[in-house]
Amino acid sequence: MPYVSRLILGMATYGTKKDVAWRIEEEEALKHLKKAWELGFNTFDTSNFYCNGISEEILGKFLKTVPRESVVVMTKSFHPVGDSEKQGPAGLTMTSGNNRKIAETMTALHDVVKAGYVRYIGISSCWAWQFHAMQNYALNNNLSPFVNCQNLYNLLYREEEREMMPLLNYLGVGSTPWSPLARGHAYHDEGLLGVEWEKEVIRRVEQLAQKRGYSMAQIGLAWVLHKDTVAAPIVGVSKIERFEETLAALEIKLSENEINFLEEPYQP
Repeated sequence: MPYVSRLILGMATYGTKKDVAWRIEEEEALKHLKKAWELGFNTFDTSNFYCNGISEEILGKFLKTVPRESVVVMTKSFHPVGDSEKQGPAGLTMTSGNNRKIAETMTALHDVVKAGYVRYIGISSCWAWQFHAMQNYALNNNLSPFVNCQNLYNLLYREEEREMMPLLNYLGVGSTPWSPLARGHAYHDEGLLGVEWEKEVIRRVEQLAQKRGYSMAQIGLAWVLHKDTVAAPIVGVSKIERFEETLAALEIKLSENEINFLEEPYQP
C-alpha cells in the first residue's frame, strides 16, 4: 500500500463542458493525470457526484495506464446521481443519509472494508460532534474507524481550527483539506464574503508573495502545508502548466512571523 502523496489531485475539474464551461474534458484530463503522475502525484480524489460520475470514469481509464498498486484512489458518495426513480419522494428513505442512524452507517462502511472494496474509510465536510460520535461508535464496536477527514480549510475559512482540528489531532486522524486556496477567491480583492478582514488577508498574501518571489497561490498553499494536522491538501489544476507551480509550494518554508502575519486579520 503506497503512502499518500503530499499533494492530492482533486478530480472535480474533470468531466464534460455540457453542464459547466470550466470543466476539462476527457482528452485533456488524461494529459493532466499523466503529467501529475510523472511529477509525483500518486493520490487522486474524486466522487460519484463529480460531473455525474464522469470524473470517476476518466480516472478509471487513466488507471489502466499506470501500476494500479502504486495509486491511491479516494472517492466519495452522498449526493444522488443519474435519473433513478429512487430519487423521488418514494425513495427518500433510501437516499436521505443524514437521517440514518450512526450504527447503520458505520456498520455499512465496515462491511465495505471487510468485503475488500476499500482499504480505509473517511468522511468529508461534517461537524466535529458528528465526527466524534461516529468515530466513537466505530471504536467501541470494533468497526473500521475513519482514518481521514476532508474539510474546508484555507486562509479565508479557518473555522475548523476551533473544534475539528484539535479533535483530529487527539484522535490521530489526518486532515486532507479541500479548497486550500478558497476556490481561487484568495487571489481576488473581494474574497469569499467581501468583508474588510478578508481583503486584508488577501493583501498580506500578495505582499508576502512579492517579498518572497512566489505566486499568491504558492503562499496560500504553503500556509496550509505548515499545519500539523494537515496530511495532504486536495488541489485542483485548471491548466497543465500549473502543476510545477503547485508542486513548488512544497519547498516553501514560512517563518512563525510570516504565518502570524497572514493569520492576524482573520475573524471567525
